[in-house]
Amino acid sequence: MMADHDRTIFAEVLLPLPLRATFTYRVPRGLASVLVKGMRVVVQFGRRKIYTGIVHSLHENPPQEYEAKYILSILDDSAVVTENQLKFWDWMAGYYMCAAGEVMNAALPSGMKLASETKILLHPDFDGDYTQLNDKEFLVAEALEVNQILTLTEVSGILDQVTVMPLIKALIMKNVVIAEEELKEKYKPKTESWLRLHADYEDEEKMRVLFDQLEKRAFRQLEALMKFLQLSGQNEAKECKKTDLSAALDGNSPGISGLIKKEVLLEEVREVSRLERFDNKAHPDEIQLNEEQSAAFAKMQEVLEEKKPTLLHGVTGSGKTEIYIKLIQQALDRGQQVLYLLPEIALTAQIINRLRKFFGEQVGVYHSRYNEMERVEIWNTLLAPDGLFNIIIGARSSVFLPFTNLGLVIVDEEHDSSFRQHDPAPRYNARDSAVVLAKLFDAKVVMGSATPALETYFNVLAGKYGLATLSKRYGDVHLPEIQIADLKEEQKQGKMHSHFSSLLINSMKEALEQKQQIILFQNRRGFSLRLECQSCGWVPECKSCDVSLVYHKGRGHLRCHYCGYTKNIPDRCPKCNGTSLKMMGFGTEKVEEELQIIFPDAVFARMDLDTTRNKNSYYSIISDFEEGKTDILVGTQMVTKGLDFDNVGLVGVLNADSMINYPDFRSFERSYQMLAQVSGRAGRKKKRGKVVIQSRKPYHAVLRYVMENRYNDMLQSQLQERQRFHYPPYFRLILITVRHKDQEVAQAAAYEYGQMLRTRLGDRLLGPEYPLVGRVRNQYRMQLMVKMEQGISFKAVKKYILECTDNFKLNSENKAAQILFEVDPL
Repeated sequence: MMADHDRTIFAEVLLPLPLRATFTYRVPRGLASVLVKGMRVVVQFGRRKIYTGIVHSLHENPPQEYEAKYILSILDDSAVVTENQLKFWDWMAGYYMCAAGEVMNAALPSGMKLASETKILLHPDFDGDYTQLNDKEFLVAEALEVNQILTLTEVSGILDQVTVMPLIKALIMKNVVIAEEELKEKYKPKTESWLRLHADYEDEEKMRVLFDQLEKRAFRQLEALMKFLQLSGQNEAKECKKTDLSAALDGNSPGISGLIKKEVLLEEVREVSRLERFDNKAHPDEIQLNEEQSAAFAKMQEVLEEKKPTLLHGVTGSGKTEIYIKLIQQALDRGQQVLYLLPEIALTAQIINRLRKFFGEQVGVYHSRYNEMERVEIWNTLLAPDGLFNIIIGARSSVFLPFTNLGLVIVDEEHDSSFRQHDPAPRYNARDSAVVLAKLFDAKVVMGSATPALETYFNVLAGKYGLATLSKRYGDVHLPEIQIADLKEEQKQGKMHSHFSSLLINSMKEALEQKQQIILFQNRRGFSLRLECQSCGWVPECKSCDVSLVYHKGRGHLRCHYCGYTKNIPDRCPKCNGTSLKMMGFGTEKVEEELQIIFPDAVFARMDLDTTRNKNSYYSIISDFEEGKTDILVGTQMVTKGLDFDNVGLVGVLNADSMINYPDFRSFERSYQMLAQVSGRAGRKKKRGKVVIQSRKPYHAVLRYVMENRYNDMLQSQLQERQRFHYPPYFRLILITVRHKDQEVAQAAAYEYGQMLRTRLGDRLLGPEYPLVGRVRNQYRMQLMVKMEQGISFKAVKKYILECTDNFKLNSENKAAQILFEVDPL
């Protein structure tokens, strides 16, 4: 039998590239005994590039098509990606028609990814003897004397040759250069400096002598020492943080530095967590469920035992969170981990505080607004056998975390489209992906919503999912009174105040007089939707996208909401040189400004993408509103989602028509969901709230369903329509986008690609057509849609589409055209 050290081991390595394959590398004998699946390794890919990859599997089969290169080094002592994560990545790549490397890119925190290109510099011990070098080696060494540091790409340019690694290796062997692999961890542990008194000065006599010396020669150091003794005396270890001492001395760093230099104080640098610590103050057993909640909880227990995902369909304010807390406690009692998914970071602020109250420091938070270092720490904490966090609250990217014993997945507000990742790949739905993730762990899945997605409820009707319902608000508080303001009629009668109906203005006055708070919803951010010349109709457009620019008054510029391009506001129309430029339409910024004129004594806050760019912006806006510091909160769809405030007496929807009229087969469903959700923010605890919806179509079916809380009627009408016109949940969809910087090339490629697909898909393929926005970031777009009825293998259809894509790309003229897939688009 062959000894282990004689075996040749190969590793399949996953690289962060949009390629649908792993790559085989040879494992050096010295590394074979320590390398395991899930470790990060450094490999050379192609002639020049160095990448960090993840070991996907190990075997003894050399590749047939090429000679395997060696793995250059291992970056970890143990696996940083688990077995189930690798399975989950494989599933996601297959289902959503993307490369596993793209999934890896989305999954790993950027702090765990490394720079990609090697740099070289002269060896510190090189004596300048060039006689040992050949001509090419001399050129490189000479260039390094001038530039100090070179990348491999630059060396390749100097030598005018592609392959430079052998030459670099020769220079390294001759001690002429050293390779500074720019493969350094981006993650750096957070550290704190602590100070303690040198043991010699614990002797009273020595301390007295020191005081005398400092009093005569170094008063600042004496002051620092006295303050240190005061602070350190407050703990048993007789130490204090350097920053605390500096703050106590109003930044007197020289005094501290002097004591450290004299070794009176000893400085110790310690690694500390960036993650906030907190203690629980209550226990889930203290939660008393009412009769309806208890029945729903019992029903869910029964269904979850059958290992079926369960939908908790409860009206807004019905107490779904209390049931979640009970389920979380059961999972923790079983020694399992919990994933609590939320669609928006805005929601996490309230839910975090609620769960912390019961579960203390077991609660971890993970979302895109956390910085690189915080995300890496949470990742590493979950991998640790005695990790701090057993509950993770997070947005969609949380499904990628390295759970080791996941027992419960909660998807709150499961209907929300924010669970969908649109760009870049993988274009996944976190709700659906969470169900697959849970299956890998045999974990329980609970989805909750007051307005479930049609696909989710269809799975209930089909028996795939269980159902528990809550039809009443907690504490028997009535659902809000909903009134419709007819904008056409108000304008005819001259009752409008700018964009606000008399009904809304009077309702706001009444709420403010009663010391109640108000939420106003306008699904457009910015000040004005567009600037328009009244003489010739000119509208400023983005130079890179086929959209008009939105005016942002706070920043004093026009901005594209697709690519971020900004432009100053012109004094004159560049087309006709006229000066009659007028702001048309309105966004959240304009709503806030105009209402400040109407209600000058009210305190306003605005919650949209512009005001919540920082990690803690959500927390401060929401906490101020919760504490009653804010009277009126103006916001985009962020304010519609699951927020729970005690004193909201009125909710106003400024323009319901913009949602209802949107050209999409889901617009009816989404309008109902958004209007019902924002209405649910009114009158949560103390008394019945009021909702005013402004519309030019006051008798539209969506508004009637919302007013009368008729979700089931909305569901049935939409299911009939979806079946009639071949849409989900009766048909499966794949949206295909063809992109190119040249409009004619994009169009020709889309038609040629469509013809290839149509040979087998026939009428199941629609398009190509231009989307609503035909150009984004200077890329022209054409779209095709595949509609597949039930009973046909969805997997086989996707395989065929990918084969057609590969064949299409064989034509060199088509290689520059990008083809993107969105499976089950929202």
